Amino acid sequence: MHALPQDSFRALADPTRRAILQMLRDQDMSIAQVSDHFDMTRAAVKKHLTVLSDGGLIKVHSVGRTRINKINPQGLAPVLDWLSFFDVFWDERLNALKSAIEKDANND
Repeated sequence: MHALPQDSFRALADPTRRAILQMLRDQDMSIAQVSDHFDMTRAAVKKHLTVLSDGGLIKVHSVGRTRINKINPQGLAPVLDWLSFFDVFWDERLNALKSAIEKDANND
C-alpha cells in the first residue's frame, strides 16, 4: 500500500512526529525507546508512530515481540514531488522578473 500525499503531510504536520523522524534518522527504535524521549504514554507514542507509518514515512517490522520502527526515506517522495512544483513555479517567476529588470535596464 502506498501512502497518499495528504497522509505524508498529515504525518509531518505534528512537531512530535517530526522529532520522532529525526530520532529514527539516526537509529531504528522500538516503541519503548521512542517513548523514553517524550513525556507521554507509550500508547500516545504508538499513535504517532501509526500516523507516521500510515504516511509511509516509517516502516515497522517485528523482532520477536518487539516492533522496530525504521525511517523510510522513500516516504518523503510525495512531499518532495509536491514541493518541486513550487520550486519550478518560483524559478519561472524569478527568471521572468530578472528578464524584465534587465530589459528595463538596457532601455535606459
